[in-house]
Amino acid sequence: MQVSNPNDIKIYNLSAGKSLPEWLTDRKKRSIQKKDVDIRQRIELVQDFSMPTVSHCVQVSKDGNYICATGTYKPRLRCYDVHNLSMKFERGLDCEVVKFEYLSDDYSKIAFMQCDRYIEFHSQFGRYYRTRIPKYGNDLAYHNSSCDLYVVGVSQDIYRLNLEQGRYLSPLETNALSVNCCEFNPQHQLFACGTSQGQVECFDPRVRNRVGVLDVALGSHIEDYDISVVPSVTALKYRDGLNMAVGTSTGHVLLYDLRSDKPLLVKDHQYDLPIKRLAFHNQLELVLSMDKKILKLWNRNTGKAFTAIEPGTNLNDLCSVPGSGLIFMGNEAPKVLTYYIPALGTAPKWCSFLDNLTEELEENNSQSVYDDYKFISRQELEELGLTHLIGSNLLRAYMHGFFMDVRLYHKAKSIVEPFAYDKYRKQKIREKIEAERANRVRLKKLPKVNKDLAEELMDAETDQGAKKKTKKAAATLLADDRFTDLFKNPDFQRDMESEEFRLLNPVVTKSKKKKEIEGHFDEMESEDEGKASEDENSSSSDDEHTWRELKEQHKQLRREKKMQRNDDDIKPTNKPKFFEIKEGQDFKSLQNKVKKKNLTKQSLAERLSTEQDTDIVKETGNLVGNKEMTFRWKKNNRETKRQMDAKLHHKERRNIRRSAQEIEKKSKTAPKFWMGQRVK
Repeated sequence: MQVSNPNDIKIYNLSAGKSLPEWLTDRKKRSIQKKDVDIRQRIELVQDFSMPTVSHCVQVSKDGNYICATGTYKPRLRCYDVHNLSMKFERGLDCEVVKFEYLSDDYSKIAFMQCDRYIEFHSQFGRYYRTRIPKYGNDLAYHNSSCDLYVVGVSQDIYRLNLEQGRYLSPLETNALSVNCCEFNPQHQLFACGTSQGQVECFDPRVRNRVGVLDVALGSHIEDYDISVVPSVTALKYRDGLNMAVGTSTGHVLLYDLRSDKPLLVKDHQYDLPIKRLAFHNQLELVLSMDKKILKLWNRNTGKAFTAIEPGTNLNDLCSVPGSGLIFMGNEAPKVLTYYIPALGTAPKWCSFLDNLTEELEENNSQSVYDDYKFISRQELEELGLTHLIGSNLLRAYMHGFFMDVRLYHKAKSIVEPFAYDKYRKQKIREKIEAERANRVRLKKLPKVNKDLAEELMDAETDQGAKKKTKKAAATLLADDRFTDLFKNPDFQRDMESEEFRLLNPVVTKSKKKKEIEGHFDEMESEDEGKASEDENSSSSDDEHTWRELKEQHKQLRREKKMQRNDDDIKPTNKPKFFEIKEGQDFKSLQNKVKKKNLTKQSLAERLSTEQDTDIVKETGNLVGNKEMTFRWKKNNRETKRQMDAKLHHKERRNIRRSAQEIEKKSKTAPKFWMGQRVK
């Protein structure tokens, strides 16, 4: 068990300490416990309260007698009986669980939402039924009075599954593309769901209509905290019938009264990570907000921090045992984290021994006898000149040195080194002077490559009027080792004369010109206030001016290309090139090969202009742009030779073939008759 004391609040980590593998035999475990003191002195609140790799969801049943946890790998459900402090049963699942909900007071009826678009219903004996939902789900909530299970996910519809009739009802429609979380109010059963567009939409399950929309993205905290994106709602929690907490994807928690659209309090987690879970502690007026890194406890009226828990692993789920100081957290580690904070409340009845244990630890927190003694080695003792004290009561031998009264040590140190204080004073003065020198104006040490870019980043880093994100980005680009080649390697040098840079330059320098124009207008306003409105109207067309500059750059590049093309035509022809004719190769074939190679370098328009059998059909109508052009590729030598051989072959066959006229023109003999009848 580890004890921490952030903000003077005792936090006991009951899941700390070594853990034994599951595959060890009981005999081996007992032998290890006898040898290892850390394992023997650990506190295992619930036996086998862990998962093979990761725990996703942890919840306590409504009657408080069972704890259910899901995790991987393989996907499984584990149920623990708190009265026996051990695991009751374990079930294997087909897929990972996103969220699960108790349908009864104990573990006998549970609904599991899985990541493969299936919802499983389990009873005491195992899986009872399995159904598929139309879209991937993010959260679910159960309306006990109507037996409706509300499912939200990657869709604008809220699906309603009636467990009494066993069929889907008509869904509720929202204004968002997806819904991240949902919850029923425990007092008046108002259904609230948080959307990806930064809105909280509330529905009355009795009339199945939307009764209100709370737009979190339009609050004043967006400008106060310099939020540049639209925050989506990632967590919801009701405190009572009127108060509600909303967590956003930008790491802010907003407390609302349902009768007002303005937040009562805004709390920043300072991590820029989405809020995953929210909970309330009504006895101490505290709010528990958790993101991936930390769990923070703070006062809901003032926002003052109470304490915080940062375990060092990514967190997935939060479960606070009602009416006690016990907290469970699912995380990206095998053990399910268990923390006990006595300041929040006493331990539950099933682990009341925790109160006695923590009280004993607090009583034994007395000052150690070694706090008034200084440990020194024999060499240090010789430097102080106190070797004659060895064997006396003033030195206590321990390992390779001695324990000595700290007052005697300081007195001997001042006698041996009388100028130690003067050295200390000079060192402090020197450090103060160096700190003042750091605030003076220093010459910029620019790199050899991309000097102008480095100067721009340095100016942005030291600019007082710049935004925090701009300063942070500039400092990161200059200090990060991943970008060192940008200022050292000549291959990364920016070419100011390249076509890409010239086209991009008006957009890049837009902010600089805007600052210069604003400064010019500030000076003009002091001289002539009447012309200020005209200047503001002209400055409003900044984007149009930028596109005008881009067009001018395009035109300038076209002119330069045209002039370069004309210069190439005026230049004298190239000198003749010499080629080596190999054995078995004539000059004509080599010439055709060179000609063919030159043709491949030409554009399509140039090749078409040299072809003689190209047909061009001009305008086919009166409309502008209604033109058509057709062309025929020139046949290569192989195709031409094949056609010529075929013609010669056909001609030769026609000359040597025999005619069939003799067969057709046979001599016909006259018929013969005998006794008046034809016999042949």
